[in-house]
Parts: sequence; C-alpha cells; structure tokens
Amino acid sequence: MLAMALLLPPLHLSTPYLSTSTIVALCVFFTLLGTCVIIGHLLEENRWANESIIALLLGLCSGTVVLFVTNFQSAKILIFSEDLFFLYLLPPIIFNAGFQVKKKQFFKNFTIILLFGVIGTLISFCLISVGALMLIQWIGIANLGIKDYLAVGAILSATDSVCTLQVLNQDETPLLYSIVFGEGVVNDATSIVLFNSVQSLDFSSINSMTALKLLGTFLFLFCTSTALGIVVGLLSAYIMKTLYLGRHSTDRELALMMLLAYLSYMIAELLSLSGILTIFFCGIVMSHYTWHNVSLSSRTTTKHAFATLSFIAETFIFICVGMDALDIDKWKSSEASTGISVAVSSTLFALVLIGRAAFVFPIAYIKNRINTRESTKIEFRSQFIIWWAGLMRGAVTIALSYSQFAEAKSTSSTQDSALMITSSIIVVLFSTVVFGSITKPLIEAVQPRHPKPTSFDSTDNVEDLRLLLLENSGPINQSNNQPFQRESRISMLISHPSKTVHYFWRKFDDKFMRPVFGGRGFVPLVPVEAAENF
Repeated sequence: MLAMALLLPPLHLSTPYLSTSTIVALCVFFTLLGTCVIIGHLLEENRWANESIIALLLGLCSGTVVLFVTNFQSAKILIFSEDLFFLYLLPPIIFNAGFQVKKKQFFKNFTIILLFGVIGTLISFCLISVGALMLIQWIGIANLGIKDYLAVGAILSATDSVCTLQVLNQDETPLLYSIVFGEGVVNDATSIVLFNSVQSLDFSSINSMTALKLLGTFLFLFCTSTALGIVVGLLSAYIMKTLYLGRHSTDRELALMMLLAYLSYMIAELLSLSGILTIFFCGIVMSHYTWHNVSLSSRTTTKHAFATLSFIAETFIFICVGMDALDIDKWKSSEASTGISVAVSSTLFALVLIGRAAFVFPIAYIKNRINTRESTKIEFRSQFIIWWAGLMRGAVTIALSYSQFAEAKSTSSTQDSALMITSSIIVVLFSTVVFGSITKPLIEAVQPRHPKPTSFDSTDNVEDLRLLLLENSGPINQSNNQPFQRESRISMLISHPSKTVHYFWRKFDDKFMRPVFGGRGFVPLVPVEAAENF
C-alpha cells in the first residue's frame, strides 16, 4: 500500500488544499502508532523490549521499506525538524511529567536531584566539550569552532531515561525512581538551557569572563524559566478557584488547563527562556492547586488526557527518529569514510560514558558521607542504575544536533557538520536499541528482588522537627526531668535541609497559599443543576 502511494502519480482530490503526500505521510504514521501500541501491549512482559525500542525499530523498518521503494533516493515521508519536536511534541511530555510526579518524593529528594540534574550536567558538559575538542581534532575534523564543541557538550549531556523508568517500580524503590525521574527532567532542561546559553554568547573574543558570562546566563535562564512556570500555574489555579468553570461545562476546565500550560511554554520560548523548565513547574503547580479546584469528572479526565497525549507524542518521536535516521541525504553530505564515522561516534559515546561516571559516583559518595541515615543512602547498586539510566540518548540529542549543525556556511564545514549529525544519530540508535534492550534484565540482576521498604513520610520525623524547632512555647522535659535540647532553625536547616524546608513550606502553604489558590481540601461549590449532570 505504501509502495503504491509512493509510486503512483498524485491523486486528484476533491479538496485542492490537501496534499496527497501529506495524507500518505499521516496515514503511515498513524498506522505505525497503532501498530506500536498493539506490539507494546503484546510484549509488555518481555525482558528485552519496551515501547521506545519498538517504536524506534518500527521507524527503522519503515524507513528501509521507503528506501527500497524509492531506489535509495530518499526515506523522507514526514521530515523531523527541531520546530516539530520543540513546539508540538516535547511540551505534552514534559507537562505530563510535572503533572503526574509524586511531589512529596520529588521535593524530599530535591537536593540530590538538583545535584545530579544541574551540577552533574554541568560536569558532563565540561568533560564532553573538552574531550570532543581534543579527540575529534586529533581524528582529523578541523572545521568546527569552539561554539560547535561547546554545543556538542550540551547536546550529548541530554539524557533519555525512559527505558529505565519503564522498568523501575516507584512503589518498591521510591528513592531510586524519584532520583532517576527527577534528574532526567532537570537534566533535559539544563542541557537545553546550556545549549541556548552557548548560542547567545560571542566566542570571537574569548577571555576570562566568558565562563562567568556563560554561568550567569545559565543561572538567569534557569531561575526566570522556573518562576514563569510557577506564576502561570498559580494564575490557572486562581482562575479555576474564582470562576469555577465546571458549573457550566467541564470541557472548559480541561481546555483552559491545556491552553494555559501550552501558553506558558510559548511565552518562555518567546522570551528566549527554557520552555521545558517553565512547563514542567507549571505542571507541578497545576497538580498541586489547579487540579483540586476543578470538578470530579474533570480531575479524572485531565489525568488520562495528559497521559495519553504524552504517550502519543513520545511514541511519535521515536518512530520519526527511526525513519529520519535513514535519510540518505544526511549520510551522503558527510562524505566521511566508514572508519572516520565509527571513530567519531565511538569517541562521542565514550565521552558520554566518562562524563556520566564523573559525577554520578562522586556526588553519591559525598551525599552518603553527609547523610547518616541508612535509609536515605544511595547504595552502590543504585548508583550503578542511576549511571546506566543516563547513558541512553534520545530525540532531544537529535533535535539539538539539527539545530546546531543543519546550516553550515562553507562546503568543508557542511561535511563536518553532516558528520556530527550522523554521529549523533548513531549514538542515539546504539544507546537506545542496544543499551535499552538489556536495561530490564540488567536491573533485575542488580536490583534486589525484595527491596527493603523505606519510609519517607514518617510522622515521627515531623514530630521531631516540631519539637526541635520550638513549635511549642512551654518547656519540654524528658522522662528523667532533664530539659529537652531544642535546636535552632539554622542548625536544623543544615542537618535536615529537605525536611526542614518541607516543614516550613507546608506551614506557609496551609496558612497563605491554599486560602488564595485553593488546592487539596478545597471543595468547589457545585450548583444543584450542575450536580445533577455529573
């Protein structure tokens, strides 16, 4: 059927504004999406496959068929571009990640998540950039500038931990799942912010202030993007609480949540901020406040709608990446020998391995030395899984590669730029298919079958904090009539930073935020005529 659509002359449609090639492309992709859903269901219990790998392999198989049909001229059915990825496919995935995240686990482990996602990504960025500068030039690629090598560091620092998250169980290993999930989202945002920071600087005159300017730009983008997402999320909560759109139509509630979430992403991109960070924190704020201000039917609908959109976008990305990897024009443009291509790809992947290990194990070691509680320490087997989870590369890597290397000014730079794109594609395909396929059996071998349950929400810890933070005004005596030694807020913040911040945030949230923006415990006023329709 695909062959006929490609070989036959264009059909004369009754609607001239519809293109036959566009209809063929959409039919192919919808068919592949449906096929991926069915195969993913059938292979749900398979140890060696997951939906990401299935979608990527389906894309590769479809691209191969198109190559044969077109006599190896082109595999393009629907062109994968950075605009398609960043404007339409990535936002629902990141928003759903923030909307569905277990906030207690995420923020109780927020310190280590930030260390891995921000500090770790910066370490990986520096090592990959310096290593690429030294090794790729040694191989013989001499037409790339300092901005290109810094961009390579940002591009290859973007992880794709989907395969690992599909294997981990957040109920059995909440600490490990929270770290891998949180670090994956923060890492993607950090990588893109780093990439944008590199693009915004002028490297024609490099001096000692260039590194400080890069760091300052990164911190500014990170903080302002986060603040914008929080503001838009609070705005949506206030609108829902004040107007209560559900008294007339629950569809309006869902529509307004989607529109405001997407608007936050577009405003961030318009202001040259990080849309990923903005929409992620917008999703967190919406799930904390806005979701509790809508009707019961809208709560159920929103959770399933956002998860479905995220699933479709994610599957579409892997299929599109698989098909676009066989675009024969990219491989012809590089004009590099097989040995050079393998050498560059191997070098880049080796830098990914080293850059990942350079921060995972040292940061985990420092965290274990500071933490005295055994339940919150990261065991070596968990460190290995965290390291492994960040080795896969995905669509963010390819999209950023296109953005950096798609347009070159000279012929020689065009060849080297095309080589960097094809090398990035090889890294993505190899890491996703090979490493992703052995993720499940590897984690089953490394992770204990009966993990020791960890209690993160123990009320004893809260009571201890209340005592130590002078919650009560009267004297507190122990059983031996000795005065209880209370600690100051500063000492508690140093010894128990996450729990202390969480404790004070809960007090502030209950006293000031919830009365204004609603949230958990808020019951919308449902008129009688509206209640009869539910």
